[in-house]
Amino acid sequence: MPYTSSSRFALVDVNNFYVSCERLFDPSLVGVPTVVLSNGDGCVVARSPEVKALGVPMGMPWHQMKDLVKQHGIQYRSSNYTLYGDMSRRVMSVIGQFVAEEDQEVYSIDESFLDLASYPHSDGQTLGRDIKQRVYQWCGLPVCVGIGATKTLAKLANHIAKKNPELGGVLDLTAVNQDRFEGWTGAMDVSSVWGIGRKLTEHLHAMNLRTVSDLMKAEPKRLRERFGVVVERTALELRGIPCLGLDVVEPRQQIIASRSFGGPVYTLDDLKAAVQTFMGRAVHKLRGQGSCAGQVRVWLETNRFRAQDPQYHPAAGIKLPTPTDDGRVLSHVASTVLEHIYRPGFRYTKAGVMLEELVGVSEVQQDLFSVATPNPKRHALMSVLDHIQGKFGREQVGVGHAGVKERQVWTMRQSRLSPSYTTSWKQLLSVNA
Repeated sequence: MPYTSSSRFALVDVNNFYVSCERLFDPSLVGVPTVVLSNGDGCVVARSPEVKALGVPMGMPWHQMKDLVKQHGIQYRSSNYTLYGDMSRRVMSVIGQFVAEEDQEVYSIDESFLDLASYPHSDGQTLGRDIKQRVYQWCGLPVCVGIGATKTLAKLANHIAKKNPELGGVLDLTAVNQDRFEGWTGAMDVSSVWGIGRKLTEHLHAMNLRTVSDLMKAEPKRLRERFGVVVERTALELRGIPCLGLDVVEPRQQIIASRSFGGPVYTLDDLKAAVQTFMGRAVHKLRGQGSCAGQVRVWLETNRFRAQDPQYHPAAGIKLPTPTDDGRVLSHVASTVLEHIYRPGFRYTKAGVMLEELVGVSEVQQDLFSVATPNPKRHALMSVLDHIQGKFGREQVGVGHAGVKERQVWTMRQSRLSPSYTTSWKQLLSVNA
């Protein structure tokens, strides 16, 4: 399409990220239909191209795929977030070498935006191919690169590059003529646009806005009146008018840690072990962003899909006198809340903790009499825990049950978990000559 804006963005996206990570260390999966399952091996969260071709939708429950598995030899892996997180950091580091630090936005675990406005003379296609080649050479993962005058167009370019193998995984829409651009957008459903979900797609179809081209040509004022400013901005971005810049990563306003259990849990002691472990994970994130929590919330769940079981879904919280990042205090508070909401006789299948009312460490108004008020010894202890977790992993040591490594009854089911090839000395890949 004609390129008139001074802005230009690239979106680099790893293809089928979770599956690609599994295939990188297990070549026997290459070319074989493969899925990665969610926590507890419940449903599909990543699909190889072969599985997509079979019509398996994202989120399909694993137990409903037994016939397909037998027919097509579908392989599965449990989610290995330790591996995926480490590979993501490596990929984002490589991508970041092509621009200044302030010109990169890590949008998700497998996506990164690059602001190319400061590099007006760089050829988009050449840059995209260089990024693609280097990521594959250095990290072993395939990526697609889309470039456009806006972030929405960069997303669209990335989508087109994925769907059209002849493009080689790279497309610079700023260098494409208008006829070719309209050919693509006129054939693509409006649901292909970034931020247009299923329900919004239905409403747009009802207004006879069925393709990307239709949305691009729609009257912005009309869209704003019907759907709000977000859809209006999306339409303007499709026209090449920038409405979105690189986002500044803001600290989380709440931190949640929860998991479904690998099996039913009945006792308070087992639930307390799970809640303390989840709190350890939440505190790790809390301290990592330099915040303190002013409120702790805990909840429990039974299986809503087992109508034969009595149901109980309690939740409660405690507001702290003084916000704190002390893991011992927060773990004790979470245990206290749990004891308050726990009732025997139920088949618990999930628990979670939430840290709320977050403030920066420097913004905490101290209380002379509060147990949450930090002192040098407590601060030193938590700093030592941070150092150990940073060096050896956050599960190696913690408060209460948070550092216990023995498998518990509540540990989530991961029947086919791949090794942590890049983060554990004991699980390094062995190559026999």
